[in-house]
Amino acid sequence: MLVNIVSGKDNLAAYGDSEGDQAHRYARTKEFLRIVRKLWTEEDVTYHGEHFSVTGSTLTPRPVVRGDRRHPRLYFGGASPAAEEVAATEADVQLFWGEPLAGIAERIDRLKDVSEKLDREHPPLQFGLRVTTLVRDTTDQAWADAGAKVARMATDTTFRDPNRLVATGQQRLLDLAARGEVLDDNLYTTPGRFGGGGAGTTWLVGSAEDVANSLRRYQELGITHFILSDTPYLREIERQGTHLLPLLR
Repeated sequence: MLVNIVSGKDNLAAYGDSEGDQAHRYARTKEFLRIVRKLWTEEDVTYHGEHFSVTGSTLTPRPVVRGDRRHPRLYFGGASPAAEEVAATEADVQLFWGEPLAGIAERIDRLKDVSEKLDREHPPLQFGLRVTTLVRDTTDQAWADAGAKVARMATDTTFRDPNRLVATGQQRLLDLAARGEVLDDNLYTTPGRFGGGGAGTTWLVGSAEDVANSLRRYQELGITHFILSDTPYLREIERQGTHLLPLLR
C-alpha cells in the first residue's frame, strides 16, 4: 500500500471542517503525519498538538513490517516553503511534477539542505516524479498525437482546475510555458495552457526510447520513484507497460 498526502485547497466546509491560511494547512499536515507514523509503529500513543490530539491510542492491526520498512511509505507533494518543511521533516518520499531537470535538481538540493537544518529524525528523504508520459512507436508519431490531443483540450473546458493558479507547484509548471513549448529534450509545456493541472500540465513526449532516456536523466539526479501515466488510462498504461517499462528495468 502507498499513501499520498495532499494538502491542497478544498471546500472543507462541505465536510464540516474549516481551515486558515497555507501555513495552517501544512501545520495540520505535519501533525497528521507524525500521529499516523506513531500509530503505525508504537502502542499507547499520546500526542497533543495544536490541531490534533490522541491519548492512549493503539492501532490494531498494525502494518506488516517488511525488512527496514516498518509501514507504508508516506508520499507528499508541495513546492511552497511551508510544504517543503513538511516534506523535509516528515515525509518518506517527496513527489515532483514534470519540471525541467535543472529545476528538479535545485529542489532536491534545497530539500536535502532543509532536512539537515531541521534535524530530520527519519531515514533520508527520497524523491519521486509524477508525470504524464505520451509514448508512441516513433518520435514523429508521438509529437503528432500530442499536438492533436492538445488541440482537443483547447476546446474542452472540463479539464480546468479552479485551484491551478493557487498552488505554488502548479504555478511553477504554468510558468514553464513562457520559457518555450519544449524544454530539455522532450518536456512539452503547452498542455498546461488547457489541461487540468498536476501531472497533466507537462508531458514527456516521444518514442519509448526517447522517454526512457529522459527518465534516466531524472534518475541520475536522485529520483528513485516514478509514477507514469497518460489518458485514457487503460489503453495508455498497456502501451507503457509493453514498450516503456521494459527499457527501464
